[in-house]
Amino acid sequence: MALRVGLCQMTARNDKEINFQICRDLVSEAASQGCTLVALPECFAFIGAQKGEAQAAAEALEGPTMHRYCELAKEKQLWLSLGGFQEKVEGEPDDKILNTHVIVNSLGEIASVYRKIHLFDAPFTGLVESQQTVAGTEVVSCASPVGQLGVTVCYDVRFPELYQKLRFEHGAEILLVPSAFSMPTGRAHWELLMRTRAVETQCYVIAAAQAGQHNEDGNKRCSWGHAMAVDPWGKVLAEFDGSSTGVRVVEVDQNVLQDVRQKMPLATQRRYDIYGRTS
Repeated sequence: MALRVGLCQMTARNDKEINFQICRDLVSEAASQGCTLVALPECFAFIGAQKGEAQAAAEALEGPTMHRYCELAKEKQLWLSLGGFQEKVEGEPDDKILNTHVIVNSLGEIASVYRKIHLFDAPFTGLVESQQTVAGTEVVSCASPVGQLGVTVCYDVRFPELYQKLRFEHGAEILLVPSAFSMPTGRAHWELLMRTRAVETQCYVIAAAQAGQHNEDGNKRCSWGHAMAVDPWGKVLAEFDGSSTGVRVVEVDQNVLQDVRQKMPLATQRRYDIYGRTS
């Protein structure tokens, strides 16, 4: 049976209240269309305009912002993929934070937590994530009603070993890649990377995205957009343009997934004896 997933695109600002209202509207729309899970992008709760704003906005997962999103999931009785939360952790050096992907279940409980492993240090784009963020160290998957989730964030998508591990060692069926891609890297590689990860792992890819200019002042950061869902055969099921916002509903079908995997049984054809495992 096919289950529905809400794929979201938004333009977050440096205002948590405005962002929550945007996310609430997106989740409500997805709920009205029968979605079981809703995917929100990286930085869904906050994108700063000035240096240091992200650290100042960061909270613990037990804090008020995450509590509101957990209550939203409970109210709408669906799962949320909260794609990249500025998590404050006591004891981190130099007031650095974590870029954390939180999965919340339909009871409003945190089901899984992933801290972004690969930090986006690309000075040519104006973004050097390690200046404010500490890298995570654990690969994370999570059982859900729509299938086994491979939980990642944005820049992770450039490192195929992570996704191979999620598929062939963690049993992932749906790869979540919430993003706030830069303009030059998105223009060059966004669709190519998302479709490649889907094909080589025979998984669905759900890539919620930030789009457009986030704040009127400060660094005037812009994101590529083009939120996308891809099936295990590499077919694009839904895609936004570079500026629109909203939610698109896609169906995740276990029959499609199993059919692709049976036709091309990559799991049993891998030559670990030659090139080793991912671990």
